[in-house]
Amino acid sequence: MGRLMVAVLLLTAGVQVPAAPAADLWTGPLSTRGRYVVDATGERFKLKSGNWHGASGTWTGEGDTHHAGENANRIPLGLDRASITEVAASFAELGLNSVRLPFSNEMIRDAQPVPDEAVAANPQLRGRTPLEIYDAVVAGLTAAGLAVILNNHTGSTRWCCGVDGNERWNSGRTTDQWAADWLAMAARYRDNPRVVGADLYNEVRRDVWDDPNWGLGDEHDWFAAAQAVGDRILTDANPNLLIIVEGINWYGIPVDGFPHGRPALRPVAQLSHTLSTSGKLVYSAHFYDYTGSRHSGASGVGETSDPRYRDLSRDELFATLYDEAFYVADQPGRHFTAPVWISEFGVGGNGTGQAARDWFGNFVDYLIQRDADFAYWPMVGWAEARGTNGWALLHWDRAGNRSTVGDGGDWRAADWNRLVAASGRTGVVEPVTRYSMLSPDHGDFVASRRARAADDWAPGSRKAVCPDGQRLAGLAHTGNRGLCVDGLPVTSAAYRAVIDERHVTSGDWASGYTKFQCPAGDFLIGYAVRGAALSSVLCATAAGSLGTAGRAVWFDRGDNRPADSSGGDFATGRYKGQCAPDEYAAGIAFTRRIGSAGSPAALLCRR
Repeated sequence: MGRLMVAVLLLTAGVQVPAAPAADLWTGPLSTRGRYVVDATGERFKLKSGNWHGASGTWTGEGDTHHAGENANRIPLGLDRASITEVAASFAELGLNSVRLPFSNEMIRDAQPVPDEAVAANPQLRGRTPLEIYDAVVAGLTAAGLAVILNNHTGSTRWCCGVDGNERWNSGRTTDQWAADWLAMAARYRDNPRVVGADLYNEVRRDVWDDPNWGLGDEHDWFAAAQAVGDRILTDANPNLLIIVEGINWYGIPVDGFPHGRPALRPVAQLSHTLSTSGKLVYSAHFYDYTGSRHSGASGVGETSDPRYRDLSRDELFATLYDEAFYVADQPGRHFTAPVWISEFGVGGNGTGQAARDWFGNFVDYLIQRDADFAYWPMVGWAEARGTNGWALLHWDRAGNRSTVGDGGDWRAADWNRLVAASGRTGVVEPVTRYSMLSPDHGDFVASRRARAADDWAPGSRKAVCPDGQRLAGLAHTGNRGLCVDGLPVTSAAYRAVIDERHVTSGDWASGYTKFQCPAGDFLIGYAVRGAALSSVLCATAAGSLGTAGRAVWFDRGDNRPADSSGGDFATGRYKGQCAPDEYAAGIAFTRRIGSAGSPAALLCRR
């Protein structure tokens, strides 16, 4: 779709908003630089997205009823009323440049062709399975210049989201089966550079008996599952995709007096993901007026006395949004710094109370203020359901007639137009220094592909290695956490494991302590531990000369970090040591004397 056609569509619709980038105006794949998503040329690509639901399921779980009476027949909603081309053009008219396209695990292997009437406006799709139609939708959207984010929304093809069997990535399937599904879907679209993201799972939440968690290392550990499958997608299936991780949507029993709430992205500050491919991580959160920080969104059963987001004042709402999600993108130079994509928000267009309308206006104001990436839920609806539902921005009737948020009479139009037309950061985003966390809490945390491909350099130990292209910058005295920062050019020489003091050849920089030190010309990229005790370090050979003058940075009795706290708190509640930004770590000192656990006590930092 060229610029002239986009302009014609806008004028015809009467909606004064920018259209989606034409196919020749942005170049995939996408990546990240600090808090921004950028295209392959480094230009900022703000995700102005909409959700096109249906392939994730509309069945309510009872009889033959479907959410809002809209039966999607296991495919993106509305293909019985509008062609894929018309839907894509309509998204562009409303100012979108990208589409979050939900699917279910069940849909992937559903071999039953959809009924002919489900694709009445797309007769070329008759006789095809849901996945084949999903393929056609992806191809149509990307041909129109829109970016597509794949979203594993549900396990079964059933409307989400309560205690419905879709609570976790491994509800109704094993984590291995879930990972296999993702590898298949990611590889399926590897050759399409406008398929730009893998949104790993939607609204992870409690089931009847169990809560999800962030970092406990068990089968309910969402942090670990997302870390593992995200890395496998990039290494084994499709290196082009953004890996999008939503926070935990709900824990606990929604009854007054019991612990419960919506952690969202709060845990990221203390435990963030480190992928083997830097610049591919995006965090995600959802906000609706009828939910709240500790309110499930239910009415009646499952409703508590906690406030909903719409009950908060404007200032209270803004502070809450920051604490639950937006701080991640607002604090540069931290181990957790990443773009935050609000991949779901929305409100009904008719019959909505004033509190919800006020919330929507305030929420749009905050998105504009933060220059935030967003995705509205949902984009497509049936016109005959609009009187009772009306959340969609686009509606089609059975005859194929379309109505939009911009046609008049929809109170959301002004807020929507403000949102998509808002100015924000544009142009090339310069590369920024990246920091990464190492967390070998429950096993190996080897983020280096090169180290993974080599022999096991520390059998029986838990190993932590920085991503290729980064160097070790900091360590915790206890707890085994580490911090990495963009590194020094390296040679092709094999990485070197050090298990003794043979390379401590000049000066005792930590008298009375055992020192594992890299040889001259090498720097630290990793370490291994047994329990709390350091067992070895891993060194890489620099491609150029390195300074040899150094200093000991002790951290066994308190924090010893740069004044600017670069990288952020990578081991909350622990003593930490860290080299200055213009230094490299060349050695680690520790002691196994009585009363000591052999944990790191000092770093050798050299310019």
